[in-house]
Amino acid sequence: MAEPRHCPALLIAAPASGQGKTTVTAALARLHSRAGKRVRVFKCGPDFLDPMILARASGAPVYQLDLWMVGEEQTRQLLWQAAGEADLILIEGVMGLFDGSPSAADLARRLQVPVLGVIDAGAMAQTFGAMAYGLAHFQHSLPFAGVLANRTGSERHNGILRDSLPPSIRWFGGLPRSAALELPRRHLGLIQAEELADLDSRLDAAADALLASAGALLPDPVAFAAPQEQAFEPLLKGVRIGVARDTSFAFLYQANLDLLRALGAELVFFSPLADQALPEVHSLYLPGGYPELHLDRLQGNRSMLAAIRAHHAAGKPILAECGGMLYLLEALTDKQGESAELLGLLPGRAVMQPRLAALALQQVELPEGSLRGHTYHHSVLDCAQAPLARGVCPNGKPVAEAVFRDGRLTASYIHFYLPSNPSATAELLLP
Repeated sequence: MAEPRHCPALLIAAPASGQGKTTVTAALARLHSRAGKRVRVFKCGPDFLDPMILARASGAPVYQLDLWMVGEEQTRQLLWQAAGEADLILIEGVMGLFDGSPSAADLARRLQVPVLGVIDAGAMAQTFGAMAYGLAHFQHSLPFAGVLANRTGSERHNGILRDSLPPSIRWFGGLPRSAALELPRRHLGLIQAEELADLDSRLDAAADALLASAGALLPDPVAFAAPQEQAFEPLLKGVRIGVARDTSFAFLYQANLDLLRALGAELVFFSPLADQALPEVHSLYLPGGYPELHLDRLQGNRSMLAAIRAHHAAGKPILAECGGMLYLLEALTDKQGESAELLGLLPGRAVMQPRLAALALQQVELPEGSLRGHTYHHSVLDCAQAPLARGVCPNGKPVAEAVFRDGRLTASYIHFYLPSNPSATAELLLP
């Protein structure tokens, strides 16, 4: 068995969502990567938007870590691989540090990665020390590195916050309250990296602020144990898979793409927004994204709609997730009430809602096998077709997303984590 690998590592967490975890993680990644260090960043839980920002900040692909969806063995595999090539590993947490099951704290304790607590200190003084102490000591077995203050008011404010800390908790600096550092958002989370023309200047400004506040502090090395070897049969050898990827369909797990290639598939990326024809492929993968923001262009690209309909009529596989499934419907209506007629391969319509409609981990039993994933959407679906199966939430949430099947077409709101069942994945996409 291979030897353990050692690499400095931090899990960046917070008392709650909205405290600035992504901004801080991206700032740390940019600070160290532009200093010549090889930085690998991971994201706790099922998230697509934060990893786009973190990949830009670090210059390397970002993978998800989750003890349930990804599984502990593959989580260890990803970190061990990263430790062999990186000078620093950063893991952005999810929600509040102890929220959910599994939580970011569960991951930190299981892997013994020290936590860096990010606290929004915008309206806080000495209570900052109490918050930091609570994060560090709520679970006695939690490895804890220190804290970083976000949205601070001045250098004097930084000093008050730093002086409030007990000697056992390390100060990692402060990020000032500044519109130049904040990452803009829309209904599903952060705006996609490629849509932000000034993203690099925001990342550099945040890195500069951290450097001025506390310098380029490096955490202590963490030992990452070697996992069991995993080999894949080339079940998709010779299969060309067309993968939709543009600003309308961009919610892709890097691990999904890696798995398809490991199974022997050739991936060919195309844009339902811009391309007039499908590439020559055996199968299609339509991931989630923001089709509701591009209704006119999707509806207007009639040659692409016809090509996908012909692909389906020929009995070729299609796997569609969330936004990809919405593209398959007869019509989709955005929040402003504007509707577009789309592919019409599923008999139904969806309407965007101002509030979240579903958020939950999901596991679904398909004829091909069990797949894990998650659901997160603001639309409500009215579909006349009976589902092939429904998902189950491992945490007991009353969310049971439908999976629809029509010939070789499989569609659901669920974003599948394909490495959770490689053989089932191959069957879904094998011509």
